[in-house]
Amino acid sequence: MGFLHRVRAFPLAMMAIALSVLPSKGLSESSDVAPSPTRNDWLTPVVEAPRVSYHTFDSRVAATRVSYHLYRPAAYEAESDRRFPVVYWLHGSGGGVRGIAPLARQVDKAIEAGEAPPFMVVFVNGLRLGMYVDWKDGSVPMETLIVRELVPHIDARYRTIATRDGRMLDGFSMGGYGAARLGFKFPEVFASVSIVGAGPLQPTLTQTPRASGRTAADLLQQVYGGDPEYFTTVSPRRQAAANAATIARGSRVRMVIGSRDETLRNNEDFHAHLVSLGIPHEWIVVEGVGHDPLGIQQSMGERYWDFYRRAFK
Repeated sequence: MGFLHRVRAFPLAMMAIALSVLPSKGLSESSDVAPSPTRNDWLTPVVEAPRVSYHTFDSRVAATRVSYHLYRPAAYEAESDRRFPVVYWLHGSGGGVRGIAPLARQVDKAIEAGEAPPFMVVFVNGLRLGMYVDWKDGSVPMETLIVRELVPHIDARYRTIATRDGRMLDGFSMGGYGAARLGFKFPEVFASVSIVGAGPLQPTLTQTPRASGRTAADLLQQVYGGDPEYFTTVSPRRQAAANAATIARGSRVRMVIGSRDETLRNNEDFHAHLVSLGIPHEWIVVEGVGHDPLGIQQSMGERYWDFYRRAFK
């Protein structure tokens, strides 16, 4: 059964700062449904931030070079024989470039303060609306790229703890949906799954809380080939049900949602779904926060990193 925590929001002045840094985004506003990605979409602009570097790798399944950003803690350079756990951060819809620098600063601050153990962060290029799933028409093999190519690439190139216990998925909104479905589908790859403000978690994609019905229909057509059954088949709900026993035995799972988030009801239903499957997980409602990842992190303070401490103890 899940554990319920309610966390009060941080002061409004700090909330305003967070929102100005990283605007609140839902699964998809009406402008978020875009044409199918081109080769250029697989290469994001370079983000300059302390301890963050920009990299690319050759993807066989995407048939092009794909970019990612990497945060390495100070200990990575200071301790040349040490290996580090890795968090794969999955951004929300609209693209994740704007969030990399503020999120990296939050991570670095927590590690330097001793609130979290040193770990690396791979900021995955999930495209504007990649949904962290292999598109039904085969044009965007996002799931395969991440699990079969990006993870092995990171383990081969950097000093990682290259086991499931050394890997965590964390993501917000579309990225929370991605963290849930990839973490539940591949529990042998990722031991820890953090699901923040996630969507779409509902059984069907007839509508989304932060977008119109027309946008939901466009998303269903573009990513899932207009096939409601494919949306259901690849959904976090189906993956959790298929691997419930394995997840319950060996995965660490957390769900976090703001009390003012429009996706709260769907997250509550998904929380109940996990309870019905017997999957232990932490369930946290952050009071006074909407659909805002930095707002959640700053409201929870050190408690946000408790999940990381337990995962990488």
